[in-house]
Amino acid sequence: MTTDEDRSSPLEREDHEVGADIANDADGFLSLLPHYYRGEVSQASGAQDRIDQTTNWAITVMVALLSIVFSSRNMPAYLLLIGLAALAIFLSYEVRRYRFYDLHRARVRFLQENVFANAMSPRGAEHPRWRDELSDDLRYPTFKVTAREALARRITRIYGLLFGVVGVAWAGKVTLFTPETQWTEAAELPGVPGQVVAGLLAVFYLCLFALSAWPTNRDAKGEIYGEKSGEWKPE
Repeated sequence: MTTDEDRSSPLEREDHEVGADIANDADGFLSLLPHYYRGEVSQASGAQDRIDQTTNWAITVMVALLSIVFSSRNMPAYLLLIGLAALAIFLSYEVRRYRFYDLHRARVRFLQENVFANAMSPRGAEHPRWRDELSDDLRYPTFKVTAREALARRITRIYGLLFGVVGVAWAGKVTLFTPETQWTEAAELPGVPGQVVAGLLAVFYLCLFALSAWPTNRDAKGEIYGEKSGEWKPE
């Protein structure tokens, strides 16, 4: 009786272990490594572009909304609250995209630390079993940064400023740009007093500040932290 393995071509049977053959061949492995490295760099660059696109959309929406709200005194201030909700949605997208970016960035740094740095000046790899570790990560990929840390980074680097601009604009709209009414009247929503709206906004911004300062210890691998800027390298 002919089995499935017998019906498969010799080439298909050899393909099962072609990677193992390269692993035991130094020349073959070194010829494969640059292609893999360029692939990871390309993946990281593509993920970074997706993050930038999300940020650009967030800025565009914020600027358009500010232009509409301040185009007339009759424009209600609660439109800026819609802007805050839109920014929060963009932020949620960016957190996930940042985690995928960091996954590929960490692999690039892993190769730089263990292969290219050692090729420049042989001192031993940072991780003696780096090939095993990288192989395990390729088979079973995991995020290298937590969602909490990714959220804190995006708030600190980009969205803290965007939220701050919208918050200042809302405060100015309900006070300086509506002098004919009390700010509590300008800030109120249907069924919600202006004082309550202002209190909820204050809580929201306190939560943003707490999230941005929460992870004091960074979990991301290979990042530039704790180093002072200065010359190329200290002697």
